[in-house]
Amino acid sequence: MSETLERLKIIHNGEKEQRTFSDAEMERRLSTLRKIMADDGVDVALLTSYHNVKYYSDFLYTAFGRNYAYVVTADDAFTVSANIDGGMPWRRTYGDNVVYTDWQRDNFFHVIKETLRSRGVRVRRVGVEDDTLPVQLRQKFQDTFDDATLVDISQAAMRQRMIKSPEEIEVIKHGARIGDLGGEAVKAAIAEGVTEYEVALAGTEAMVHEIARTFPASEIRDTWVWFQSGVNTDGAHNWPTTRKLRQGDILSLNCFPMTSGYYTALERTMFLGEPDARSLELWNINVDVHKRGLDLIRPGISCGEIAHTLNEIYIEHGLLANRTFGYGHSFGVLSHYYGREAGLELREDIETVLEPGMVVSMEPMIMVPEGEPGAGGYREHDILVVTENGAENITKFPFGPEHNIVRG
Repeated sequence: MSETLERLKIIHNGEKEQRTFSDAEMERRLSTLRKIMADDGVDVALLTSYHNVKYYSDFLYTAFGRNYAYVVTADDAFTVSANIDGGMPWRRTYGDNVVYTDWQRDNFFHVIKETLRSRGVRVRRVGVEDDTLPVQLRQKFQDTFDDATLVDISQAAMRQRMIKSPEEIEVIKHGARIGDLGGEAVKAAIAEGVTEYEVALAGTEAMVHEIARTFPASEIRDTWVWFQSGVNTDGAHNWPTTRKLRQGDILSLNCFPMTSGYYTALERTMFLGEPDARSLELWNINVDVHKRGLDLIRPGISCGEIAHTLNEIYIEHGLLANRTFGYGHSFGVLSHYYGREAGLELREDIETVLEPGMVVSMEPMIMVPEGEPGAGGYREHDILVVTENGAENITKFPFGPEHNIVRG
């Protein structure tokens, strides 16, 4: 029976959806990628990561164990999607789309090879993403194009994504605004006896409604809130639990509105009721680090220089060992399950120099273990757009003890 079923399908069902970005913006991205390909003598780029497929095609896939790709040549581009998705990938793709079925093993690879053959593309050098490409998938690509050489283009593509266009910055600014609205909803939901997850739901609902209002043609997906209390604040990426809030709790507000794959974030330390003296001291120290970090972000300074400078404040207070991660990172197409522009993280080992058009966070965090005075995790998080002469802070939700002690 499988021999009678199609391996390759074209599903142009419905009409093309309104995309997040203009044709000119999408062509800008592809032209820069094609310059990368030309410099490396690459005939075909096989993009398989969530972030690069989304960045270059505007289609964000849902894998569920299947493979997806955006295939780019010198003058053509198409997504490769699974039959289970119907015509949605074509509707969301900038460019063409081809579909593979489940009826024969390795149809994904067959469809890529057959589509390139039918379009007259000679494959000698293939660009792949070695930073995210599983070994088995890479070997399958090599077996499919056995006479070709596979070339890593992931780092060059990452560097391209690190500089945001005006259209991208506009989407990110809306995301920051929506994160602030989520923060207000979270703050309003905080009360003794309420569970972490109930507070988180209030913030998520507020942000989803505003995303739908602001971007009515977008998919509604992936927005979330991490709201933590007490011991659960010790990790920046701890999910909300059924723990009920208590008077005196340290709290962490973390709102993540996702607009068409573009991540933004708001993170704030809070307290339910008055903090004790040591907690207040630690909170203020971390706020001082945060303020100094905001001042440091400007064109011409390196990521490592920012980290080393801020370390000195923690060293002065004997808290350097309480740091838990870097001081910030790049923004764009990323999420908690895909994407990362690792070359633009505010860490001691990153030498990248900030440039206009980069978008980074400032997010210092320290953690004091249970049983010690002031136990808990303290962190603040703002988003800054690097400009020609400095940086624009696009996060407006206030931070610090004078704003974020919730009494009641």
